[in-house]
Amino acid sequence: MAIANQSPNPAVENPFLTLSYEPAMEELGEDYYDLVAAADFPMHKLRWRNDQLLPAIGIDPQVTSDDHFIEAFGLFKSVRPFLALRYHGYQFGEYNPQLGDGRGFLYGQVRGLDGELYDFGTKGSGNTPYSRTADGRLTLKGGVREILAAEALHRLGVNTSRCLSMIETGEQLWRGDEPSPTRSCVMVRFSKSHIRFGTFERLYHIGRADQAQKLLDHVIEVYYSHLLSEADQATRYSRFYEELVERVAKLTAQWMAAGFCHAVLNTDNMSIAGESFDYGPYAFIPTYDPNFTAAYFDYYGRYRYANQPACCYWNLQMLQYPLGMFMDKGEMEASLTKFQNFYRAEYIKIMTNRLGFAELEPTSAEELISMTMQFLFDTQIGYHDFFIQLRQAFHPHWQQDSSKILSDLTIDNGADVTKALTDEQAEQLTAWRSLYHHHLIRLPEDELIKMGDRLRQHNPTTVLLRPEIEAVWERITEEDNWQPFYELCDRLRAI
Repeated sequence: MAIANQSPNPAVENPFLTLSYEPAMEELGEDYYDLVAAADFPMHKLRWRNDQLLPAIGIDPQVTSDDHFIEAFGLFKSVRPFLALRYHGYQFGEYNPQLGDGRGFLYGQVRGLDGELYDFGTKGSGNTPYSRTADGRLTLKGGVREILAAEALHRLGVNTSRCLSMIETGEQLWRGDEPSPTRSCVMVRFSKSHIRFGTFERLYHIGRADQAQKLLDHVIEVYYSHLLSEADQATRYSRFYEELVERVAKLTAQWMAAGFCHAVLNTDNMSIAGESFDYGPYAFIPTYDPNFTAAYFDYYGRYRYANQPACCYWNLQMLQYPLGMFMDKGEMEASLTKFQNFYRAEYIKIMTNRLGFAELEPTSAEELISMTMQFLFDTQIGYHDFFIQLRQAFHPHWQQDSSKILSDLTIDNGADVTKALTDEQAEQLTAWRSLYHHHLIRLPEDELIKMGDRLRQHNPTTVLLRPEIEAVWERITEEDNWQPFYELCDRLRAI
């Protein structure tokens, strides 16, 4: 259950208010943010608390009440200054200087038990100087969708932010993409950093190389601290950019292997820490369709599923302009040429694991993955369903008899695959079985046992497709019944 319904203990101080917050961003100075205040809301009802995150920052969930969450992240009773960060960004390829934190702020930064610095960032907490004509609020459905995306991606091994809490706030909002009026909420995101590519792009736009360099020094000190051992500053900067290229390439490969379409890969939605965040009109692909586009307003398919690696590459390329004010552009370009190799290695590793193998020789792995994806594309068998059936059907006796491999494979409508496929597609399946068996027969017996565990680890049985999201949202809107939502979260997390 996501909500513990705990009664507050007057003897227990609010652990969120007694954390040792670090003023890392604040100490950079007001060139990077504006001080803001949260809105006053007519209602504060905790709908989500992520107790899995609390031990990471030294908080015991058992002594943390719902009221503690509400006091900190609904009533905003804190001695911390709230910072609305300044940034610009390329949105669908067009530069937009009218951005910044328009409906959220940096609540605080806290050191985890692992030594890393984490951000509490709000979404839907009210107007800021960057709200423009918007209301600074978040719809309840938007909060629900982001929680589900983050939990699903985390289970799939994606380097993602997660949601710490969500509080319904009792306001009626009007939106063009939801039936309105619709309900409101404040969500708190738990992430490595809210510094974006667009944070640097703003400084390039206003011609402040000094501030951009100061910001990069901060980023390296906090999020790439292992590079501080480099005595030479130019080398440190160069290695930072190459590592960022590697992190983003790997993240993109994680999305692709997970069958996830982010939908809005603008540069203001790219984290300088290489972490996935900010989930709006995302979707998981139902079948393998490279042209799948998640956002209804992405009219030309710029951010379609198959285009995500190219978009992230382009975003890294655009980041060279602000960094180039004080870094060697030739070195950055040389680092960017490694993107494809970083991406491909990560994608092959993940997909090999999803197929059950610890590792395969690179050429063999590419051949098996390519044949798998071609089969999924040609048959339009559910992308996730294929891996679920592989997980559920796997047995070590496949090593002795290749005909047993996915012999009961079904398509989404439940029909037997041998009846549903054309002769040509059935031949594809036979060829795929033969190649899969070719790799199976080379495994020792103990590795076959591990293979089942690996399939369970990398192929969760619950998939976050749009019908699942709409089903839980319908129960919330029609009955105010949150139990299906909590149950879906539990299933998404399950091994």
